[in-house]
Amino acid sequence: MSDSAVHSFINYLIVEKGLSGNTIEAYRNDIVLFRKFLELEKVKLRAVGEETVTRYVAFLFNAGYSPRSIMRFCSSLRHMYKFMTEEGMIPENPTDVLETPRAFRLLPKYLTDAEVETLLSLPDVETPFGQRDKAMIELLYATGLRVSELINLKINDLNMAECFLITFGKGAKERLVPFTDTARDWVEHYLNNGRISTLNGKESYVLFLNRFGNALTRQGFWKILKAYGREIGIADKLSPHTLRHTFATHLLEHGADLRAVQMMLGHSSITTTEIYTHISMERLKQVYFKFHPRAKEEQK
Repeated sequence: MSDSAVHSFINYLIVEKGLSGNTIEAYRNDIVLFRKFLELEKVKLRAVGEETVTRYVAFLFNAGYSPRSIMRFCSSLRHMYKFMTEEGMIPENPTDVLETPRAFRLLPKYLTDAEVETLLSLPDVETPFGQRDKAMIELLYATGLRVSELINLKINDLNMAECFLITFGKGAKERLVPFTDTARDWVEHYLNNGRISTLNGKESYVLFLNRFGNALTRQGFWKILKAYGREIGIADKLSPHTLRHTFATHLLEHGADLRAVQMMLGHSSITTTEIYTHISMERLKQVYFKFHPRAKEEQK
């Protein structure tokens, strides 16, 4: 607790607020936990922004702390950063984000990298519908589209040369979303092979078709995805929206800008996107083995 800001804050609690020794110690412990998290994140106490604060809340959820404990931790941070702001140590209070209930929502389910790779390997790409399923899952993971946006895609909505698509989200808002070369290759393979055989002599501008040559429905894709999930034991957590969560989570875990992810997801508010700024279990284990006394002893 060498930072002068922390020292000044503790003195303020003792001298001006007149808090009890137990309360002071609780504040001190809460700040120590936060400082350890910042060490892992490689963020200075005075450089903390709203994204870091939100990731910290997510970390606490993942670590198994109760909502009551998390509220207390966050209350300590609010008081400290309010003090730092009023004292002119920092220009803005990064804990203002904690005023919204969104910061305390349950974290979304998402797939690990390995689970995504296994899922993508399941469709039988020697069959027309396997080619369709492969293209759909690749595109969904590559773009984070809502399932309604995915099934409503028209062929002309995709720019294959530049690898981006146009979609219309909530409120009919248009947005551009890039996708990977891999997703493009599988969509093209489906267009040139499997899709032709499922048209049944019909004409359709819709990209993904069912066995009758009509647009695939939300329920139809949900059932397809669940069937693949059962094959690898992840049916309980697998849904079209899980892949949207996974898209956002993996981008942020690999350093993507939060605002860019917000634009790709089509969120009108940044606070909706912030729920994805949780850390992976691998990162959680790093924290555990670095800071838990018993865990450190066992690793010696």
